[in-house]
Amino acid sequence: MDDSNTLPDPLPLFPLQLVLFPGSRLHLKVFEPRYVDLVSACLREQRPFGVVCLRTGHEVGRQTVAFEDLGTLAHIDAVDAEQPALLHLRCTGGLRFRIEGDAHPQADGLWLCQAQAIAADPPRSPGAAMLATVTALAEAIRKLQEQDQLPFAAPFRLDDAGWVANRWCELLPIPLAAKQRLMALEDPMLRLSVVDGYLRDKKVVSG
Repeated sequence: MDDSNTLPDPLPLFPLQLVLFPGSRLHLKVFEPRYVDLVSACLREQRPFGVVCLRTGHEVGRQTVAFEDLGTLAHIDAVDAEQPALLHLRCTGGLRFRIEGDAHPQADGLWLCQAQAIAADPPRSPGAAMLATVTALAEAIRKLQEQDQLPFAAPFRLDDAGWVANRWCELLPIPLAAKQRLMALEDPMLRLSVVDGYLRDKKVVSG
């Protein structure tokens, strides 16, 4: 996965009813012509596209939509075309980005924008105070692996505060707006601290 700070200009957007975190796995079923063409261009030019969370509207069709101005790059890892004009994508979340100015749709309905990359979280140790939250995530990973349902990609960086926080954000049953606010936090330790507080409040971890 290329974590270069240079983004495609313009950056094509794929609005979805989810919040993509750096390091996340993303599985997409693509059939609309605008997105089939987008995938072809990304594969041909070896570049990512941007995923932004929808605030209003739906993923399919040409209805009016509104989406967040901070999203995450999606790097295509694999494409499976079982049927004509139906693609199954496996992607990995890369750097976050912020939309600059107004995004605009082109004639086929694909949204484009200028965007600025946000630097990756600096490596930070979770610290002793977060040990219970880290341990609980390790146990969750073990159980998910047993069920073959792991939603994020190896390596498992349990010694990195941002990685631990992001993985919990994916797993927690919280509203998309809350996930978006957490994803937008610049300080990975603050993000992990908020997650830790939530887990303790819900009695998921203690001590």
